[in-house]
Amino acid sequence: MPVREATGCASSRLRGFMFHFITLPPLSLYIHVPWCVRKCLYCDFNSHAIHSTLPEKDYIAALLADLDQDLSWIESRTIGSIFIGGGTPSVLSPEAIAHLLAGVRKRLILSDSVEVTLEANPGTVEQLRLQEFQQAGINRLSLGIQSFNELALASLGRIHGRQSAIAAIEATQRAGLTNFNLDILFGLPQQTVEMALQDLQMALSFQPPHLSWYQLTIEPHTWFYHHPPPLPDEDELWAIQTAGQNYLAEQGYIHYEISAYAQPHWQCQHNLNYWQFGDYLGIGAGAHGKITQLTQGTITRLLKQSHPETYLHTAHMPQVVANRTVLTAAEASLEFVMNALRLSTGFTSREFRLNTGLSLSYIDPAIQQACERGWLTLSADTDEAMRIRATEQGWCFLNDLLSLFVPES
Repeated sequence: MPVREATGCASSRLRGFMFHFITLPPLSLYIHVPWCVRKCLYCDFNSHAIHSTLPEKDYIAALLADLDQDLSWIESRTIGSIFIGGGTPSVLSPEAIAHLLAGVRKRLILSDSVEVTLEANPGTVEQLRLQEFQQAGINRLSLGIQSFNELALASLGRIHGRQSAIAAIEATQRAGLTNFNLDILFGLPQQTVEMALQDLQMALSFQPPHLSWYQLTIEPHTWFYHHPPPLPDEDELWAIQTAGQNYLAEQGYIHYEISAYAQPHWQCQHNLNYWQFGDYLGIGAGAHGKITQLTQGTITRLLKQSHPETYLHTAHMPQVVANRTVLTAAEASLEFVMNALRLSTGFTSREFRLNTGLSLSYIDPAIQQACERGWLTLSADTDEAMRIRATEQGWCFLNDLLSLFVPES
């Protein structure tokens, strides 16, 4: 694969512009593992099916070399959460994860309560392996269940079946990993309200602290995009979503983000940092990062080389950065709103000012339009802050709501 030079493609358009930050936002670390046993039919993530021996040792070395180059961006800042995603990171051995996390600890300051999540799929985990992951430093697991329905799993191209999904959850509990998430999809091919509720009822029978329940969408560059499956129509989708949300609320789960539900005090700290426009380092093939620099008054996005072979060849060099973009005020405000309005609590004027370095007046016209349409509500949060959050109608029409914040070209 040809190596693309790292670029500062957006820096010239911002010459002379500075955000006015008072303090730095929280900082997380994302680690991408690009391999999986088999590419699912709906997946548009940067993932590659394993066709030969996994270059595990070389990839761990590349990740740490990549991290070494990113250290200059953060100086002595503390990491609040780590998320190892993919792909299917659980295809790596516990020894590799232990070596990786040991290397991370040598290079970074981790908070005493750091949340360390590993994504895993049924079929790649069992109790002993999970215990070894835990000994390596993993304290939260995110299991890609998607469904307990055999036909639905087969239609998605998943490598596991119903019993493998159940066995993976039970192994997680036996291993003592009390902080875990279950990923469940709805709007699956030929799914009915009853079928969707059966998935939720089975998931909640294990009392997961956290549940990600989100709609299947057809994305470009996927098998489903070129071979569309028979999906529920809009009326059926609405019925599924309403019934599922009501059921989860009845069971005591807090709907704290559009697709995220948690028992009290079990929200995902890593994802909360994304949604609140925090900073994060991103290492690994195709990983994204976002870094605020206080003295320079800039917000910079970094993208690493996406193909695993190219990444392995460049991880020790500056060329591992495939793209570098310095955000404009318009881009920063839009990204903040796109994330924060996914949260049921929305955001405060103070949070907007602290995390974007901008005054709320920058987006006030869009806020007023949204309020007039019944999509946003404003309330006093403190003496110095106002809280802005989406109404129930605003959440239902979130794309339309966010379009009001897109600057005119």
